[in-house]
Amino acid sequence: MTTTTAHTTSIATVTLEVTDVDAARRFYTAFGVEAYIELREASENTGGFRGFTLALTVSQPATVDAFLDAAVEAGAEVIKPATKSLWGYGGVVQAPDGTIWKVATSAKKNSGPATRDIDEVVLLLGVDDVKAAKKFYVERGLAVGRSFGGKYAEFASGASSPVKLALYKRKGLAKDLGVSVDGSGSHRIVIGGGASDFVDLDGFVWEAAGR
Repeated sequence: MTTTTAHTTSIATVTLEVTDVDAARRFYTAFGVEAYIELREASENTGGFRGFTLALTVSQPATVDAFLDAAVEAGAEVIKPATKSLWGYGGVVQAPDGTIWKVATSAKKNSGPATRDIDEVVLLLGVDDVKAAKKFYVERGLAVGRSFGGKYAEFASGASSPVKLALYKRKGLAKDLGVSVDGSGSHRIVIGGGASDFVDLDGFVWEAAGR
């Protein structure tokens, strides 16, 4: 494992492209994550796995259940029911617009009543080559927080950034989420940050912060 503490260029915004902005806004408000995303009308088609997930880290299993229950009540589809594992407790749902969300905690027991507090939001990109993608982002000003060879990389986030960026092998991410790795078309996500527009090695689109 490698660790660095250099200054990072952080994610400023995460924009999901959806076919019905009003319906998506109602869903994400009910889910409780509206503060972390922006929405705009989709401009491209897509099919199957979009190559990423947004993951919520929370404090305890009861809070995981509270978020997942709210998502399902608002129209999400359960992909993986919440279960205990070696690393903690979590589950996966797919929003009506197609975005996959994972909610998890490292705690295996509850320490109090369920809340709707989010400890961390991570945008996890499924990439073909973690080492190459990590190098690409480092060259654009991001600082590596944690890195596990060619399997996973996580970037440090600035104090003002609500979302952390991480990289995972695309096949491994699909397996972890419980979906087929197959997918085509747009990722239906646009990341805001940095000083200029660019597209990364796996086709994820970035727009200049404040654009």
